[in-house]
Amino acid sequence: MGASGWGWPLDPAVVAEPFTAPAHRYGTGHRGVDLVATVGAEVHAPAAGVVAFAGVVVDRGVLTIDHGAGYVSTLEPVNTVLVPGDRVERGDVVGAITTGGHSAEGQLHVGLRLNGEYINPLVLLGDIPRAVLLPCC
Repeated sequence: MGASGWGWPLDPAVVAEPFTAPAHRYGTGHRGVDLVATVGAEVHAPAAGVVAFAGVVVDRGVLTIDHGAGYVSTLEPVNTVLVPGDRVERGDVVGAITTGGHSAEGQLHVGLRLNGEYINPLVLLGDIPRAVLLPCC
């Protein structure tokens, strides 16, 4: 669990693809982290909140949870029986890994927005890689 009280949506949690911030709002980047998973594995709510969206987007199941205070998480590809308005607590099983989307098969994409802007989910989940300062010149 991260220092903020948020928890990983998978156990164990292994980052397969890190967050890469875009240079500008519409630039390329990876607006979330992909975690190593197994199709069928249980997915857990990273924090308490209310389901804002649960359904299929293009070719994959997507679950969006509004955690309040401007935080909204998105988990995909996920198969869920939850519907908008359902309340979840941190650690609740919210669905299972399926296939589809832009992540490799057997991965869970975790996106996090704060006031509509994508941020690195590791800020709340923990384990942000430490910066390494290299000698100059």
